[in-house]
This record gives sequence, C-alpha cells and structure tokens, in this order.
Amino acid sequence: MKNNQRPFEIGIYSFVELTPHLTTGKTVSATERMANLMETIELADQVGLDVFALGEHHRVEYISSAPVVILAAAAARTKNIRLSTAVTVLSSADPVRVFQDFATLDLLSKGRAEIMAGRGSFIESFPLFGYDLKHYNELFEEKLELLLKIRESEKVTWSGRHRAAIDNLGVYPRSHQEKMPVWLGVGGTPESVVRAGSLGLPMALAIIGGMPERFAPLADLYREAATEAGHDPSSLALSINSHGFIEDDAKQAADDYFPSFHAAMNKIGRERGWSPITRAQFDEQITLRGSDFVGNPDNIIEKILFQHEIFNHQRFMIQLGLGSIEHKKMMRAIELLGTKIAPVVREEIARRNS
Repeated sequence: MKNNQRPFEIGIYSFVELTPHLTTGKTVSATERMANLMETIELADQVGLDVFALGEHHRVEYISSAPVVILAAAAARTKNIRLSTAVTVLSSADPVRVFQDFATLDLLSKGRAEIMAGRGSFIESFPLFGYDLKHYNELFEEKLELLLKIRESEKVTWSGRHRAAIDNLGVYPRSHQEKMPVWLGVGGTPESVVRAGSLGLPMALAIIGGMPERFAPLADLYREAATEAGHDPSSLALSINSHGFIEDDAKQAADDYFPSFHAAMNKIGRERGWSPITRAQFDEQITLRGSDFVGNPDNIIEKILFQHEIFNHQRFMIQLGLGSIEHKKMMRAIELLGTKIAPVVREEIARRNS
C-alpha cells in the first residue's frame, strides 16, 4: 500500500538521562546536562532532522519531568525542527493544561509543536499527582477524549468520572496550527493500536526488543482499524521508535553504547522481573533483524530501509544513546544522522513511493 506521498521524517527522542559515567563514576550537573541537551536540539535542527521529542519521566535518573518547558526554550533556538514529546503521560495530566501548554509552544515555534500522548512506561506520576493505578486504562481513555475535544473546538462541554465537568467554557490560547498534531504512543498492545486507528490519529510504535517482523501485524491492525472507522489509512502516519547509537565505526558504536545501555535496561529489568541482558543478546539486537539501531551510517541506512519494507512507515525516531554517552560523541551521532543517513533514506523512500 502506498502512503500519501508525505516526505519520510527522521528524528530523535530523549529522556534526558542524568546518570553517572560508567568509567569515571562522575555525573554532570543537571544544569550542564540541560545545556548539553540544548546544543543537541540546535544541532539536530541545523543538520536538517525533522523532529526532536522529549519523554516525560518523574524519576531520579531523568530531568525531563516538564518537557514542554524545555521544548519552549528549544523553540527560541531553532528554526525548522518539529518539537514533540515521547510521551506526554496524559493519564496523570490535565488535558486542558496539556492543550494550553502545547498551544503556547506552537505559537512560540510558529506551528512546530506536536503532542505525543501515551500512558507512559513508568507509574511514578500516578501517586505523585494523586491518581489511582486501578483506573490506569480508564484515565487515559477519558483524558484523550477531552484533549481531542479541546483541539476540535474553542468552547468545550464535557463530563467524565475523573475530572470536573466543563460547561461551554473556552480553552485558550488556540494553537498556531489549525489542527495541532496529536500522536498516540503505543508499546505494542493491540488495544492501543486499535484505539489509534479508530480515532484516525498518527501512531508511534515503540520497538525496543525482538525482531521487527513480530510487530508487522500491529501495523496491519492499525490500518484495518482506521479503515473500519471510516478513515483513509493512507493519510495516517506511522512512526517506528527505537533505541540506538551511531558512530563512524560500527564496532566502536557498539562498544561505546553497550555499557550504559546494559546498566539502564538491567535497572529497569530488576524492577520488572526481566532477565539481565547479555552482550551476546545485545549483539543480536543490533543485527539487521534486531530491534536496536547501533552501528555506522551504512548499517543504520540499511536497517531503516529494511524496516520500511515491513511497515511502510512515514517516520523513524531514534533514542540516541542511553545513559552516560559522552556529549561530543552524541553530537557526532546527530551530525551523522542528519548529514549521512537522512538524505539517503529520504531519497530511497521517495523513489519507492514514486
């Protein structure tokens, strides 16, 4: 199935980790980490990448609990790159405030804001903001309904179980874009995929483990759900979001990336009962048919195009580095992604779609 001929987009997402360097044991200050982040967003814009997205987390190892504030600062220092989240934890947020924050960002950036809404991969925000985890699914469904209603109409009338009702009240400011994009971030559950398709919303599918072919049925399900709901599936965008790292030398990329990746994933694994990841498993994950994009530019180009044959997606997002990657190496990775990888991928996918 051909897509709607929209240009293929390539971007970066970050959770803005603040973790010790595994060799030196030192942790940069939060202030320095934020300054480094601003430099990476500026460079991503300068080398022609399409999107930069920030995750929302409320844990000690991350400093992006207020991503829209960071994106607003980035809006003043960039010209073209779209500014998004990955994800906004909508279940524990107020949709009115979410819309107002992003509409403000959209005005500041002159139409470059996006919302990527999701339920989040961690649960700290629920007790922090006074929500009960037993309402996990219901909170998201209800708040997404309200957010979309606010996007559609300046005056809103709405009622639900988990927020005070709104009776014909205006929500301001309105966005610069007539219809600010709202993406749904999903982690692989069929119910979430069907929701995105049924609502006719662009979907970001996170693939952070396993062979990509295993996720192909979810892309099919998304488009089937869209069709059944009366939406044109060719008009909907699908993003594949994955981990990775890029250097001029493939082996060096793997060697630099693995220690912090290993530490970060095993920390989460201990919390969730996963088995520790080994170097052998990691080496398998960075092969062509694995989940992670680690290597030199040729490796990454090959893998994006390989997955495009599977998903026919319109956007690729990479979480560059995980943990304590040196800033200068992160900057080089962004440069390679924008100057060596993105032009080749865009040209080939345009050729395929012509």
